[in-house]
Amino acid sequence: MAKSTTKKVSQKTETVEDEEIIEMEEDFIDEDLDEEVEEEFEDDSIEIDEGDLKSLPGVGPATRKKLVVGGYSSLRAIGFSSPKMIQEDCGLGEKTSMNIVRAAMEKLNLGFKSADKVWEKRKKIAQITTGSKELDDILNGGVETSSLTEFFGEFRTGKTQLMHQLCVNIQLPKSKGGLNGGAMYIDTEGTFRPERIISMADALDLDHKKVLKNITYARAYNSDHQIMLVKDAGKIIEENNIKLLVVDSLIGHFRSEYIGRGTLADRQQMLNSHLHDLLRLAEVHEIAILVTNQVQSKPDVFYGNPLRATGGNIIAHGSTIRIYLRKGKDDQRVAKIVDAPHLPESEAIFLITEDGIKGI
Repeated sequence: MAKSTTKKVSQKTETVEDEEIIEMEEDFIDEDLDEEVEEEFEDDSIEIDEGDLKSLPGVGPATRKKLVVGGYSSLRAIGFSSPKMIQEDCGLGEKTSMNIVRAAMEKLNLGFKSADKVWEKRKKIAQITTGSKELDDILNGGVETSSLTEFFGEFRTGKTQLMHQLCVNIQLPKSKGGLNGGAMYIDTEGTFRPERIISMADALDLDHKKVLKNITYARAYNSDHQIMLVKDAGKIIEENNIKLLVVDSLIGHFRSEYIGRGTLADRQQMLNSHLHDLLRLAEVHEIAILVTNQVQSKPDVFYGNPLRATGGNIIAHGSTIRIYLRKGKDDQRVAKIVDAPHLPESEAIFLITEDGIKGI
């Protein structure tokens, strides 16, 4: 009997010790955890650039690799994300993910700061010329980085033409309104045309072969594919010096796949998450995000413009700057700023020519 009692006490002690070890692994980022998962990354063909992740306290090599593979290759990418996102994308524990995000936020000093420091940061934000001086003027210099700008309007109002032009203009030197960077184009409606890029590049005396090479293109075939492309964009942005990301159009797939009032809530939730993924890319990589949006007509409007941008309040709140495009005379188009945190409502007329977007 004494031996049996001793054995039970020993088993109970081992169970308590096991529980304590589990709690320690959840509360801290442990190097033992790295050793256990190290074998997952034995393939030498996978090149991992850990960058500034090495400055994170208590994070070992294997955990850093899991972060990079999950799409979090910088402190900014981690600091601007939630612990839940890190947990799901990288396969880490809940408390481990929370500790990693907290450490990254402390390194980046993402707490409160005085408004003068915010102003100093705002002064460094770059603008990209649209090709039209009048349109640039109402945008305070052009399309800005670290923001999401929405262009909405009917068909043939110049939305896709502007997207093509900005993919070319982003490659201009800073002295000419560009950022010496590449562009990423997510095409949801099959309207991207390389020949249009060529004519616009030739008009600016650019080598159209280099211009085309600096545009990273993807055709999104459904809303899930579109969401996945945006989630996978971070690594491509860093590797290819991307300064502009275009989604043309944002809501096309969602409108065709989520039909009826019964699916409206699900559609809006998906759109909200998708918009925040785009906004996070803008902040983390300090790039310009451009999206085009469709319009719908409100039959109960008898006076004024019955057209409204699709997507409702979700897109209205998610966009930093909203620009409404409408047709003018002949090749003229009218752009109106309808919402911007730092710009007044104003209009500008621009032209769509064989050479691209021009001022009048």
